Amino acid sequence: MTAAKSRLDMPAGGWWRGIAAASIIGLAGAVSACSHSVEGTKAAYEQDEPAGDLYNRGLAYMNKGKYRDAVKQFNEVDRQHPYSESARKALILSVYSSFQRGEYQDAISSANRYLTLYPGTPDAAYAQYLIGRSYFAQVRDVTRDQDVTQKAISAFEQVVSLYPQSEYVDDAQQKIVMAHDQLAGKEMQVGRYYLERREYIAAVKRFRNVVENYSNTRHVEEALARLTESYYAMGLTSEAQTAAAVLGTNYPDSQWYKDSYKLLQSNGLEPRENAGSWISKAGKLITGA
Repeated sequence: MTAAKSRLDMPAGGWWRGIAAASIIGLAGAVSACSHSVEGTKAAYEQDEPAGDLYNRGLAYMNKGKYRDAVKQFNEVDRQHPYSESARKALILSVYSSFQRGEYQDAISSANRYLTLYPGTPDAAYAQYLIGRSYFAQVRDVTRDQDVTQKAISAFEQVVSLYPQSEYVDDAQQKIVMAHDQLAGKEMQVGRYYLERREYIAAVKRFRNVVENYSNTRHVEEALARLTESYYAMGLTSEAQTAAAVLGTNYPDSQWYKDSYKLLQSNGLEPRENAGSWISKAGKLITGA
């Protein structure tokens, strides 16, 4: 699935201006911190550079689209000046730069580290949002495993629940809807596989999951038609009639409904809702019902 283009192509306006201002006002005059050497490496014998120099160099690389070099410089700020304000700002920019490079696992790892070290800072919402975007960017087509889709949903739900006032909530909610549609598509793909092989019970399980748990996706319409077909093939005419009736109520002009109606008529039946059926109850949750 191709992720929709969002504001992440450039950092959010207010957030970005704050970072830039910090580099000019606060970090340019930063003094060298105590040496934090790395034993056994060349760095062990080198004096630490001022945080501002490292940070601004990373910022310059990032502005030029040289994200690999930017990540290297931002990580040096964190290594040489840990737990400083410079390191905090460098870490969130390292997450962003890794994302822009397509290094999604690095972005996720760094973002999680940011949330562990600085959970109450204003940029925490952005770090959580970048985790969601990193997972979302890895979502594959419905013929493949959808574990990463579930992780994207979970990450975006954290944005919505933990940072409800952040500017990333609207986009997170939109992507949750898109990810749910992806999961519903996966269920439909598997359900059709079973239906073609006349494994009707297994097929019904998948189509039912779409109707009950993904009622606001575009796949519900077909799922109801496939339920009509599956139940009809199993001889469960009451359930088949109910599925068709719910389909007709919510999508009266649908070709899926016309096909389902024709299938029932071939045996002298017509759509008729059974109020006690799970399909009837689920039908009330369908968007637009």
